[in-house]
Amino acid sequence: MKITFVRHTSVNVPRGVCYGQTDVPLSDTFTQEAEIIHNKLRSITENKPFDEVYTSPLSRCTHLADYCGYPYAIRDRRLLELDFGEWEMIAFDENKDERLQLWYDDYIHVAPTGGESFIMQYQRVSNFLEEIKKKTYNHVLVFAHGGVLICAQIFAGLINIEEGFSRLPVYGECVEIII
Repeated sequence: MKITFVRHTSVNVPRGVCYGQTDVPLSDTFTQEAEIIHNKLRSITENKPFDEVYTSPLSRCTHLADYCGYPYAIRDRRLLELDFGEWEMIAFDENKDERLQLWYDDYIHVAPTGGESFIMQYQRVSNFLEEIKKKTYNHVLVFAHGGVLICAQIFAGLINIEEGFSRLPVYGECVEIII
């Protein structure tokens, strides 16, 4: 089965601010970015419909799904971005939490205060993918976040967990995996 993951478009959040699961506004360039993605998706499917479409429930993903013609996309909380807990909407360089350095040293296993570690996010995304594998789909579309796209690539064996965040897809990027 092929799964095409699409990272949401750019957001209206200052660079360096941790926004994980906060429902933040989209950039003013949403329409232009979304149109490019919509065209990419049309070329990927070659006019064959996706068997199913899923999306993170955050508006930065649902708006893109709607724009691309998938208002019925199934909202699934397992597709949420990493939960940064108490660090949400704080600039990393202004974060005074003593756990920040621990997280920098081992973001795979260390959770932000009140949040989840990357391995916890990977487990929830893996749970979603294991469930999808049991279905008889040929091609699925998923609108999600950078961390989810990293998890999907790790699950598919395209990258290893240690290089995850160095391979963060850009806004609007499409990543295909086979499971």
